[in-house]
Amino acid sequence: MKKIAITTEHFWQHEARAIVELLDSGYWRVHIRKPKATALQTEQLLKEIPEHYRQRLSLHDHFELCNIYNIGGVHLNSRNSVVPNYFQGVISRSCHTIEELSEADKFNYLFLSPIFNSISKAGYQAAFTIEQLQQAQNQGIINEKVFALGGVTLMILETLEQLGFGGAALLGAAWTDYTILNN
Repeated sequence: MKKIAITTEHFWQHEARAIVELLDSGYWRVHIRKPKATALQTEQLLKEIPEHYRQRLSLHDHFELCNIYNIGGVHLNSRNSVVPNYFQGVISRSCHTIEELSEADKFNYLFLSPIFNSISKAGYQAAFTIEQLQQAQNQGIINEKVFALGGVTLMILETLEQLGFGGAALLGAAWTDYTILNN
């Protein structure tokens, strides 16, 4: 099962090093999600990540930095819902209903959330029952292109795999266990 880490909203010391270590430890991609960051702040983080890792990054904002820093992916969301004409890399999108997954053919992968109660966002509760997820799997809607997001920990990856998800996106769990964050 593929794992994606999503950055915290705030910047922190040694974040670039932590991103590299996550990628080296088996994470497939890291999503740079800093909704309040300026392009200059995002650019500073990208400069600190060695070039050969940048194809495994996806930006949620400031798509104009993709060509400058050879970033491999963009993630569409309510703030940035259109792929730039010049972009040729990996395209992903967030979905919050099973019906939204019907557009999977247009994307390399999709996030479906929230699957479980959030670890990092207080009050962000699961939107689906296990039965709804099993039914979507049986209908072929949840498949290898769908990544579970929301309350995902390393302990439940096997459950997600049994539900047919192709991967999992971790936010709180990816960084909570990261020792550099606490140093």
